[in-house]
Amino acid sequence: MAPGATIGAATVVDGSGGAAPDKYQSYMRSIMRSTAETNGRDPRIAEGMVDERVVIDSIKQAGKVITFTTSEAIENGYCEAKVESIADILKRNKIESYDIETFQLRYSRKDYCHLPESIYQWHSYSGDYWRHLFRITNAGVGFPLISAITALALYLVPYYLNGLADYWEIIALFIGVLLIMAEVFVIPGFGIAGIAGISLTVISLILIMLNNDYFNFEFVPLGDIIAASFAMIGGLVGGGLLLFLGGARLTKTKAFQRIALSDTQQVSSGYTVNSFNANLLGKVGKAHTILRPSGKVMIDDEVYDAFTRGDFVEQGDAIEVIGTEGVTLKVKKVG
Repeated sequence: MAPGATIGAATVVDGSGGAAPDKYQSYMRSIMRSTAETNGRDPRIAEGMVDERVVIDSIKQAGKVITFTTSEAIENGYCEAKVESIADILKRNKIESYDIETFQLRYSRKDYCHLPESIYQWHSYSGDYWRHLFRITNAGVGFPLISAITALALYLVPYYLNGLADYWEIIALFIGVLLIMAEVFVIPGFGIAGIAGISLTVISLILIMLNNDYFNFEFVPLGDIIAASFAMIGGLVGGGLLLFLGGARLTKTKAFQRIALSDTQQVSSGYTVNSFNANLLGKVGKAHTILRPSGKVMIDDEVYDAFTRGDFVEQGDAIEVIGTEGVTLKVKKVG
């Protein structure tokens, strides 16, 4: 043993640090006894390292488990000698021909160990912020898509390499995102798909930060669950605040003006919008498509954009023009 080392205190505990049920302690006591007997140690001392009820004269009192220092372990036959290094162990065992290879954690792997603590905040405050901001203020999906993929990769990779993010949690995250996309781009309105997508995305992001085993949180401290939940909520709230508070200022910067179209087409500059001739007022035609309340109508073999006052008009029904708004006719059903 090295100077200042200890041996003992092998009571089985649960995830919160409390003593595990006696069936676990009983198994551990038997393992300790059999190991001690195999190596020529006192099995009572080994059992006393687990069971606080064991009493050994001059060594252990009831209510405490045995923990030896290096000198105490030598005195009681639980340590052969005190050594300073691996080289001392080899010398003591008269091993002369050997090579010692020292493993050192690569710098990149050290970074992975620290990334999970802050990467979610970067993802929420930077990746999501820029992605939503540029999606709102610019056409196209180039920058938002690249930002979203980069942020997602920086979020998932460290947790996966550190063994926290399991494959099923990552799959759940992507399913949640797909459900949200389906709700936005495919399914009209907001319903089950949207709620399920948001719920699945939030839950999977929290689970990725926790060392759970298929929803088994027995060995996950409550503090970690609370911290992960607050990180998730804080990321969403913080990203939203940055989006709405910082977005207005960003659109006024010179850098933003270079990539955004901010010019307006004023009437005073000669720009005009075509409008319909007043002769169309009172004209009768038919609905070229269903009007609910907007659609297309046909008048004198010409198709026009039109809308009603809120009434639904079936395709083929007769209509009458009662007004115009810009390039759109306002119609009503006839008959």
